Amino acid sequence: MSAVVASSFSSFFDSSAWTAIVRLLAFFVFVLYVSLAFWVHKDAKRRITDPWLVGVAVATAVLFPFVGALIYAILRPPEYLQDVRERELEIRAMESRLGANLHCPYCHLPVESNFLVCPYCATRLKIACRRCSSPLEPGWRVCPHCETSVQPSGETVEIS
Repeated sequence: MSAVVASSFSSFFDSSAWTAIVRLLAFFVFVLYVSLAFWVHKDAKRRITDPWLVGVAVATAVLFPFVGALIYAILRPPEYLQDVRERELEIRAMESRLGANLHCPYCHLPVESNFLVCPYCATRLKIACRRCSSPLEPGWRVCPHCETSVQPSGETVEIS
């Protein structure tokens, strides 16, 4: 009985069906290897700015099949470059809305939000309230600190 089973196993592994299965499996492994190398290339270009590092990542994936892609997946940067750029733009926009990046419109040197004149070029940045001397924005009609009305000429008049 065991001789019959052994001969059937032997004949199966010598058959053309077994050869086709092995070749198909080898083809799938090769396709997986090439697609992993392609994935590493595409992903590294979206995450890494330095072309040399992209090349090293792809070379690692090609030279060390399957393990190279795993090493890249572990060591790759966590964010896409596009996400980093968007976050930096959002931060700059928030800073400008909050007034963190104030610059003199003439000399472009940094000034603070409470400056009346630029300390570098002496350009008038804001007018002062006549009553409390707080800096006023050009479009304000009333001083928010002392409720003094601001006249269009820049002079302030107290509200009665």
